[in-house]
Amino acid sequence: MDTPVTRLLSLRVGLPRELGVAGAASPLERPWTSAIFKAPVTGPVWLSVTGLAGDGQADRKVHGGPEKAVFAYPATHYDFWREHLSREDIGPGAFGENWVFSHGTEADVCIGDVLRVGHARVQVSQPRQPCWKPARRWGRRDLSLLIQQTGRTGWYYRVLEEGRVQEGDAVTLLERPFPAFTVACANQAMHGHAPEAAAALAACPLLTPRWRESLQRRALGKRGDDRPRLEGPNSDT
Repeated sequence: MDTPVTRLLSLRVGLPRELGVAGAASPLERPWTSAIFKAPVTGPVWLSVTGLAGDGQADRKVHGGPEKAVFAYPATHYDFWREHLSREDIGPGAFGENWVFSHGTEADVCIGDVLRVGHARVQVSQPRQPCWKPARRWGRRDLSLLIQQTGRTGWYYRVLEEGRVQEGDAVTLLERPFPAFTVACANQAMHGHAPEAAAALAACPLLTPRWRESLQRRALGKRGDDRPRLEGPNSDT
């Protein structure tokens, strides 16, 4: 049987905007700023080393930049989230993703993979570590933790060669230098309790520096507290 061609099912961009209601009783409804809402684009979009034209991030300290220029997510996960969250409106763009792929999951994608998408060449740089904003968007305080625990995180690309990309482009794997380091394994090394796996992945030169530093600490048994990232102001009283 022929392997199906992976395609870019949806390309989405968005800029930061103000959301929420001042004085709301629930922290999930209070004011916040985010670019998690991404609108679809059907025509060609320029992809530079810092990301897609028309796209942006509200907090550049933890989002975006050359190491996280594009956030990709597998289309196959949406059925799971629709059922798990009892939300029929979960679909492309639900988690702030820029690219939605027709095939492949975290188990099929490896750190360092080089792909041709349209006229651009990109490389997998790290899994996504969800912050509190997906939970805020969907009104589920535990959602960011669930994304992390289930491993349905998606992943980021750095841009090796700029170019135009658009919905429907074929996605072609060009190189796979580290087949053992799938995104799924990287998530387990970061969030599980496996010092040896953390140490091995920390040595991967194509993983982002921030992830390598964090994994080095975990390899030494120095785990940080994920709650500020996962809960943020959603847990405020």
